[in-house]
Amino acid sequence: MVYRPFRSIGRFVLAAGAVSLGVASLSAQSAPSASAPLGINPSRVDVFTGYSYYGAHGQLKPAGIAYSSIDLGAIGSGAYYFSKYVGLEGVYTNHPDGKNDGMSSISGGPIFRAPMQNFTVFAHGLVGGARLGGPNSEGPVIYHEPYKWGPSLAVGGGMDYDLPFLNNRFSLRLFQADYRYIHTNYGPYTPPPTGGVMGGRANLSGVELSTGIVTHFGHIIPPPPVTYSCAVSPSSVYPGDPITVTGTALNLNPKKTATYTWSADGGMVAGTSSTANIDTKSAAPGTYTVKGHVSEGTKPGQMADCSGSYTVKAFDPPTISCSANPSTVNPGDSATITSTGVSPQNRPLTYSYSASSGSVSGSAATSTLTTAGAAPGTITVTCNVVDDKGQSASATTTVTIIAPPPAPKPVTSNLCSINFERDVKRPARVDNEAKACLDDIALSLQRSSDAKLAVTGNSDAKEKAIKTGKGKKAVPANIAGERAVNTKDYLVKEKGIDASRISAYSGTTDAKTVTTTLIPAGATLDSMGATAVDESAVMAQPRKALPAKKHSKKK
Repeated sequence: MVYRPFRSIGRFVLAAGAVSLGVASLSAQSAPSASAPLGINPSRVDVFTGYSYYGAHGQLKPAGIAYSSIDLGAIGSGAYYFSKYVGLEGVYTNHPDGKNDGMSSISGGPIFRAPMQNFTVFAHGLVGGARLGGPNSEGPVIYHEPYKWGPSLAVGGGMDYDLPFLNNRFSLRLFQADYRYIHTNYGPYTPPPTGGVMGGRANLSGVELSTGIVTHFGHIIPPPPVTYSCAVSPSSVYPGDPITVTGTALNLNPKKTATYTWSADGGMVAGTSSTANIDTKSAAPGTYTVKGHVSEGTKPGQMADCSGSYTVKAFDPPTISCSANPSTVNPGDSATITSTGVSPQNRPLTYSYSASSGSVSGSAATSTLTTAGAAPGTITVTCNVVDDKGQSASATTTVTIIAPPPAPKPVTSNLCSINFERDVKRPARVDNEAKACLDDIALSLQRSSDAKLAVTGNSDAKEKAIKTGKGKKAVPANIAGERAVNTKDYLVKEKGIDASRISAYSGTTDAKTVTTTLIPAGATLDSMGATAVDESAVMAQPRKALPAKKHSKKK
């Protein structure tokens, strides 16, 4: 089959699309929009023209003849949007001269879009009719179906790219993919024997792939007017301090170049952009106004003004705070005095100090308090600051001198003890077993050269019953005193300890021992129950070994 009408209609649609594109381009060149859409402000009406491919899938029943895909086709559509996202669309497609078929359709329905920066994605659902012809059989007998209308449903979507010229008047439809269903009833199936129309039904499904140019008309939201606001930072300064004023313009067309101007009635203002600087060196104290102007054209809504106020203050006197570290010291110690002076206008500052006691050295923000010669108590330190304008401030801090605590009173300490139970024949003799203890005692006395030692001898009950002398002149033996004297004698003669540092006592403990007590300088010995040994009456015994026993020879 040769589908001349379809081919003519397709060429007409393509020509109409080209004419529409040319007219829109000329219109855009001759009468450009006064103001471009701001941000994402989509069009009111979209007209799409382009190429379309139809991939048919289905058969004529019951003949079982399959329809073929159609590579050549044209598409045209128009969409009117009620809002930024929702509209109604009408679509016409024409796919003539397929291998054994041809199809054109007219449909309409809702369309939904999601405008983004430079891109728009959309989806639509369409209901209408399709004019389907074919399929044609192959062979010596040719059967075919005439063009006939039937219901058609389509659903799909696509993506458009905004072309960056002519205020985004045109977009390139990167793709449009639709699923289309067509039902056509050709009447009762009665194929004639010599070819021709055979009847039957077609349930055809397929995909329509399209691309082309979208032309935009109007906008959903009219361009809002330009607005301008000013922010002054800081809003309160001292003479000579810099001020920055920042203008914020809204609704500017990014495709146009904005012009900024500034003026101020207090100080010099400089700036040709949205930010300007104000020099307040020559400004007297007071409140002033800065004004800004932005313009991207001469029409109403393309320019705006803003204003802001700032205050130039008179110089303020400095302030100061000071602290001491540490705040409590011992007599003669020092403390660090730290001052923090602040000039609101950053004037040079000079520090000085005085104290109710002691002395302060230093003329910077940190000084030193010396308490030498100061009595315990509280010292008040006065910190002073003055700027180059003669304005001053002062603050105080305190340092407490604490009285030293009394030195701890020395106390006695017990050292090791000596046992005298091993030498029965010489119960008061200092034997070799005691040397380790006495060596340690000697080291303690050597380390504490001003300490003294008390050695106290003791005896058990049996020894206390022993007497010396005969008859009425017999007296109790002083074995305890002998033990104390012998111990002292060892330390003096063997270890070289000064005899005046050692005192010998007789104790009351029921034991054959000598106990030792170290008496530091200033400590007092508790001698209760002990008696000083009269060393003129109790003499030290030499540490000689016992004579060897003589053994008689047997005859």
